Order: sequence, then structure tokens, then C-alpha cells
Amino acid sequence: MAVRGRKPNPTALKRLEGNPGNRPLNENEPKPRIVVLTCPDWLEEAAKAEWARMGEILEDMGILTEVDTTAFAGYCQAYARWREAEEFLTQHGSIIRTPNGYLQQVPQVSIAQTNLKIMLKFCEQFGLTPSARSRIVANKTNSETTDEMEILLRGG
Repeated sequence: MAVRGRKPNPTALKRLEGNPGNRPLNENEPKPRIVVLTCPDWLEEAAKAEWARMGEILEDMGILTEVDTTAFAGYCQAYARWREAEEFLTQHGSIIRTPNGYLQQVPQVSIAQTNLKIMLKFCEQFGLTPSARSRIVANKTNSETTDEMEILLRGG
């Protein structure tokens, strides 16, 4: 039976957001271990570079877990293909003239658009878009603050 409605956010993301809907949290949600993921050898070079760049950020955020390799690799590979298509478009433009004299859009336009959509879907899943981040409330504490009332007002 299909479940209707919006996809639920992971419990960890709801906690970071401060559980804005005040709905009960799923305490039985699977909790994979947070680990440093190994970049797959088969990724393109630009994807490997993105893995290194974003992997560090996501690890610092505590987002990447042992089961996220495939999803994160998908994001990185889509990034590499999007970047390759965009570089082509920058160098050669998006329109060509066919042998018959008609103007035609080059395939790299749709390749870039498709991979950008794929990247954005992965970004939303990992909390990497401005709207996804706007829902997250990070628990920052200022170690210099020792005023008990201020700590209490912050929820500490």
C-alpha cells in the first residue's frame, strides 16, 4: 500500500530543525553509524574532487553515515557531469547551426539541466540547500557565557 503525503524528514534532521511541527519523533528509526566514507574508485575525477570537498563538510555536520555511500556518490557523479556540460557550454555555446542551416540546441544543455536537477534532489536530502538549512537550528553554545540565566534562556 502506498503512503500518501510528503516524505517525512529523518528524525536527526527534525531534531536539528527543533521539531517545528511538534510531532512525535520516530525513536525506532534506523540509526546507521556515522563514519568517514571511502570515495569509490569508479567516480570521475571531478566527482572525486567534489567527494573530498563536500564529504568533509557533511562529515563535520554529522550527516554522512555508513549507508550513504551510494547516494553521496550519485550526487558527486551528477556534479561532475553537470560541470562537464557547463564547461562545454561556456566554451562552445548552446546553439549550433545544422548542415541544413537550422539552429539547434546542443545536447549539453539538457545534460546540464538533468544533472543539476539530480544534484538538487540529493542536496535537499543531505540538507544542503538554503531552504533546507533555514529549517535547521544548530545548537551553538558560547563557551565564554557562564551566566546561568542566559544559558537557561537559550535552552541549555
